[in-house]
Amino acid sequence: MTKYHSVREQLLDRLDTMAAGEQLPPERELAQSLGVSRMTLRRAIDELVARGAVRRRHGAGVFALGSKFAQGLVATSFSADMRERGLRPGARTLTFEIGPVSARVGRRLEVDPTGDIVQIARLRTADGEPMAVEELHVPSALVPGLTAEDLEDKSFYQLLGERYGIAPARAVQTIEPTVVDAQEAKDLDVPVHSPALQFERISWGPGGEVVEFVRSVYRGDRYKIRTELSIPGAAKEEQA
Repeated sequence: MTKYHSVREQLLDRLDTMAAGEQLPPERELAQSLGVSRMTLRRAIDELVARGAVRRRHGAGVFALGSKFAQGLVATSFSADMRERGLRPGARTLTFEIGPVSARVGRRLEVDPTGDIVQIARLRTADGEPMAVEELHVPSALVPGLTAEDLEDKSFYQLLGERYGIAPARAVQTIEPTVVDAQEAKDLDVPVHSPALQFERISWGPGGEVVEFVRSVYRGDRYKIRTELSIPGAAKEEQA
């Protein structure tokens, strides 16, 4: 992880504990506490502003925006979603690491801070065209022997069920607008700061244990969300 990405993760971790409207420390103080140059810090904050995570008020500082409203959707995998659209799903492993969990990811996985997790970044494609960058985090104890090759052009959910006997029972997913950073733009073959959709999902097994935390960034010009909505009171009116 580059110093810039490390700073971004630390800022996101700090924002998780801040209320809407709460102010970040002054730039000089924050750069010193993070051990980076003000230029590196400013670049990270600029991206958070573009992503809608913070608001910069000229002459006043940078402020947390707080939690956003979320619209629930039916849970489905990328592979199943693409097949429903008549497209051929694909996956190429970009990075595969087993190591200590960060504080931010650890809270979502509900794992011991000293434990290891499997961290996988994959490029998801549809008919060979880049569609999304997926960052998958899984407690290593749940997937012993997992390799990078196991996830090439394969569904993680299918592998999870067939090899490890784990079937997610429920999940919570948030979706929000964002823009792609330099690495994401390169992987997705789009200009830097192109519009995108960010998905974050936590899934639990039948026993209540967290089995995954996933962050995915989808190209805004090639992906749309479709959901069936129920209208409160409509059924009663039809029966009347």
